Amino acid sequence: MGEYVIKLPDVGEGVAEAELVEWQVKVGDLVREDAVLAAVMTDKATVEIPSPVDGEIVWLGAEIGDTVAIGSPIVRLKVAG
Repeated sequence: MGEYVIKLPDVGEGVAEAELVEWQVKVGDLVREDAVLAAVMTDKATVEIPSPVDGEIVWLGAEIGDTVAIGSPIVRLKVAG
């Protein structure tokens, strides 16, 4: 088993941070590639963050309402291989 860290992606031109507004998962959940993990809001839009891999959620890096910088780790997954 390995670990995969998901960082908050660039969600729009000129945006340096976003507010976490919703988690769709919790620690212990099994997720599939492309499953929505969370939603973040900028001053322009609300954006869903999908999982790029299959795995088990082992860590969530922010609470709802937190402001998260682009590139900051937000989720850790345990993955096969």
